Amino acid sequence: MIKHYIIDGNNLIGKSKNLSALNSVNDSRSSLALILDRYFSGKKYSVMVHFDGYDSDPVKTSNVKLQYSGSRTADEEIKNEIMVAKNPKTICVISSDNNIIEFARVNSCKTIRSEIFAASLTNNENGSEEEKRIQSIDKEEIKRIFGV
Repeated sequence: MIKHYIIDGNNLIGKSKNLSALNSVNDSRSSLALILDRYFSGKKYSVMVHFDGYDSDPVKTSNVKLQYSGSRTADEEIKNEIMVAKNPKTICVISSDNNIIEFARVNSCKTIRSEIFAASLTNNENGSEEEKRIQSIDKEEIKRIFGV
């Protein structure tokens, strides 16, 4: 059973057309963090998103933790997190980096390619837009339309 997600943040951004088209790296990272925060809302998973470099613009999230690699690479941080895990079988790694995927599989982690996960995020976002439109319809308008 999956209990923890480790996400290669820059890799996921690169596989998402909407996120990679944003003006700056910080905008892409902030948008990804907020999308993931909504996606994992109400779910009982711990989520760690790894980014290369330093945190220049903090993003507050309630369901995901953001980890910046500093002078190391995010790949090194991801591998280290897998190595120190008590039970790697409960981890799902999201990346399209073949080196990370192979390392995760050797350590018994489940893997999901970033492009597949990005597509599920897009589908989830489209669904929430539809829900917003439905909720925005006035109840009196519904009564009028159906003659109630």
